[in-house]
Amino acid sequence: MAQGNQGGRPKQPSLSQLRAFVAVAEYLHFRDAAAAIGMSQPALSGAVSALEEALGVQLIERTTRKVLLSPAGERLAVRARAVLEAVGELMEEAEAVRAPFTGVLRLGVIPTVAPYLLPTVLRLVHERYPELDLQVHEEQTSSLLEGLAAGRLDLLLLAVPLGVPGVTELPLFDEDFVLVMEQDHWLGGRADIPREALRELPLLLLDEGHCLRDQALDICREAGRTEGAPVTTTAAGLSTLVQLVAGGLGVTLLPRTAVTVETGRNDALATGYFAEPAPSRRVALGMRTGAARHEEFEEFAAALREAMRALPVRVTDGP
Repeated sequence: MAQGNQGGRPKQPSLSQLRAFVAVAEYLHFRDAAAAIGMSQPALSGAVSALEEALGVQLIERTTRKVLLSPAGERLAVRARAVLEAVGELMEEAEAVRAPFTGVLRLGVIPTVAPYLLPTVLRLVHERYPELDLQVHEEQTSSLLEGLAAGRLDLLLLAVPLGVPGVTELPLFDEDFVLVMEQDHWLGGRADIPREALRELPLLLLDEGHCLRDQALDICREAGRTEGAPVTTTAAGLSTLVQLVAGGLGVTLLPRTAVTVETGRNDALATGYFAEPAPSRRVALGMRTGAARHEEFEEFAAALREAMRALPVRVTDGP
């Protein structure tokens, strides 16, 4: 029986030793096992002996007529197979990582982007990157940034600028804001609304935490709206916001990509467009600065820009 490293810890076995032992355990024949894994018979026998020496247990009972597994060999053969299978899975995963646009991509998206851009994103992934397992998480900006920093998310689709250290922005497009109001509103249908019109209008905004709320308030401040002007904040999403407008509670601002979806089936609503330069927002991908997949993400951003040219936006030229 192999004595091993008596008085100390067993030596670490090598993968080639484990592979040789598993082959012998399967074929119970040294010549057949050696042929199966492409080793010479002496090399195979030496590898099994070295494994016994490293582990300090006898794995094989050798006779002139046949090969048998010892009780220890029976038990350890199961473990050895599991180790080799795990190593194989590790190599497959590494191959997937090396190959761009394969494996899992965890994409975080803000609520004021998700319903309007995801159809374009999903179509692009389906047609161009069929091996990519895209997993979408819709959350507010603060939660998305926390998820990106913690490694829970790989890439973000959101409004910028963020001004967050450690996050690199890959701009996709700029889009104008549109004023949404009741059908008979005096500003309905106009294409030259001055920003100053926002000073006194009863404005409906999203709840705290939505970046679109902050952007709308910035636009209002730029237009000279005073802090005391009425702002009703009762909506958790754009669909609810638009219904409140249709009910006569005020007006609101929608990003251009959301207008058709949110107002197209409601005859009680009208839209108006601002005079140039219209208030707008920029949408981008956000990734961890120095991310291992940065080249893949930059290529993805370029593909998204092309796919989004059909939308009512101004596609950027890149970073």
